[in-house]
Amino acid sequence: MHIHNLSNTDSVLNNFIFEIRDVSIQNDRMRFRRNIERIGEILSYEMSKTLNHHIINAETPLGNTKVNVPEEDVVICSILRAGLPLHNGVLNYFDKAENAFISAYRHHLNNTDFEIVVEYIASPNLENKTLLLVDPMLATGKSLALTYEALKSHGMPKQVHILSVIGAETGVDYVKDKFPENTHLWIATIDKTLNDKGYIVPGLGDAGDLAFGDKLRD
Repeated sequence: MHIHNLSNTDSVLNNFIFEIRDVSIQNDRMRFRRNIERIGEILSYEMSKTLNHHIINAETPLGNTKVNVPEEDVVICSILRAGLPLHNGVLNYFDKAENAFISAYRHHLNNTDFEIVVEYIASPNLENKTLLLVDPMLATGKSLALTYEALKSHGMPKQVHILSVIGAETGVDYVKDKFPENTHLWIATIDKTLNDKGYIVPGLGDAGDLAFGDKLRD
């Protein structure tokens, strides 16, 4: 797997990361969603540099010129519900992309143990397309791996890119072994540890709750 950790280079991205982490700012849900969306746009821009491009002709009011544009057939897939703001940010940059959605959630067996349950998939044909898997929090990596396995029934993509906001080293190491070797991970920053409930530390909390409000829990 090719890992692109954008925090290795200083940029305005760090300001958006600060705002989604900081407890005095992150509870503004609209601002939180917009910051996740903007991070998705930055990840998409960086990722777009690696796609195949081809030259097309543009006719301006004053003449013609050549423009080199991406030629990939892109499908964006997000994991409900936390992935939606990040999905929107990626879709802002790939506005002709097809879209897929999958539900993958943690079913807690006790205070520390949980399993990932996949219940719903809506996806176009993925055969020979470029699949962009977007998930804001790459914690254990299990939901991403199960999502990829579930999507295989819809065809095998020619290229897979994972776009994530914050990951844990454990989760990054886990997905390395679960995805094709030529997969690319585009991530805004990577934290070192998980707590005993599988949440990223320091992370930012529950991205779904911060974006959309608290949910009822069993």
